[in-house]
Amino acid sequence: MRVLALDYGSARCGCAVSDPTGTLATPIEPVERPDSKRGMNRIVGLVRERAIKRIVVGLPVGLSGADTEQTMATRDFAKRLGNRVQIPVDLYDERFTTSIAAARGGSGSEDSRAAAVLLEDYLARHPV
Repeated sequence: MRVLALDYGSARCGCAVSDPTGTLATPIEPVERPDSKRGMNRIVGLVRERAIKRIVVGLPVGLSGADTEQTMATRDFAKRLGNRVQIPVDLYDERFTTSIAAARGGSGSEDSRAAAVLLEDYLARHPV
């Protein structure tokens, strides 16, 4: 089952996909301005093109676990996305994914590498 992970930001949304077995996470091209009509359509297009069966959206809670402004914006984005796709959209704690992605380095968008870190953790805890 293919899973799409999203590291949501209003300017850019990092993206990563799993392989069909749900064991590998690969960063892909980020989606610019995901809140725009074009950005949302691109994400919906990724779901169709890659036969995605579940979406995981990173939830940026504060270090204490409390909601922040960005947490609320992400919840709203995930809800709107869920209204556009006919597959589950899960929220998943993304604390430290960006710093882990930065420490690992690599090519491509740091946002999408952070989405891959998120997806790796999600897949380890929720085998598909």
